[in-house]
Amino acid sequence: MYGFDSYVAVGDSFTEGLNDELPDGSFRGFADRLAEILAGGRSDFRYANTALRGKMIAEIVDEQIPVALEFQPDLVTLCAGGNDIVVPGVDVDAVAARFEEAVVALRSAGITVAVFTGPDTKVMSVMNRLRGKVAIYNAHLRAIAERHGAHLVDLWSMEALHDRRAWSDDRLHFTPEGHRRIALCTADVLGVPLDQDWREPWPAATAPDTWISLRRSDLEWTRVHLLPWIRRQLRGESLGDGLTPKRPRLDPLRPSDGGLVDSQPSP
Repeated sequence: MYGFDSYVAVGDSFTEGLNDELPDGSFRGFADRLAEILAGGRSDFRYANTALRGKMIAEIVDEQIPVALEFQPDLVTLCAGGNDIVVPGVDVDAVAARFEEAVVALRSAGITVAVFTGPDTKVMSVMNRLRGKVAIYNAHLRAIAERHGAHLVDLWSMEALHDRRAWSDDRLHFTPEGHRRIALCTADVLGVPLDQDWREPWPAATAPDTWISLRRSDLEWTRVHLLPWIRRQLRGESLGDGLTPKRPRLDPLRPSDGGLVDSQPSP
């Protein structure tokens, strides 16, 4: 309906859809929501999602990009490198170089590409220490998109994501409402007419956070999320080990339970 008859989503946990959970325990995410918008109710619209949680840039470029090239879709969304740049001592420039390889390959095949900057973590305690690395990586991504004619979805500047309610408890992934707004923003960048506005302000918060509540939250986050992540890094393990992509084939879209409009802002 909007110039796209097929779409492949490539990436890591963000594109897989964590933590936009469906009733059956699977994940929906911005990519599924975007596919529903692009399909516009058509039964012949085809969609694949090869993203998998925990994937690093090298794995995405070496494993998922060849699959996307084989499918030859009209559109590919690519978000990668986030798992790399959170690792201490990583060479952000080298990560960006691998990202550019993927964009070049896709654009050389005549595929429309949309890429995503990393979001601003300023509102997220502890995670806000990564802002400098994310900003450097984002500068690379903006230049890559401009050089190769890719669409850029600038999550860093999305005001709606500067609210903690857009983020899930792990401080890495988005809530269903965050995913909904990102899907709308991506469709907007692609020139798709919309009847909803991703810029809509959040409702007023019911109660402000206190210093004590924030520190308790930091301690709980460290116990539940940070320490297990450190243990996985030391063991060379990934959250995606043993898992397979949720939509590995470019098949006709079967919409998930509910529609794009079923998730609305909450206080």
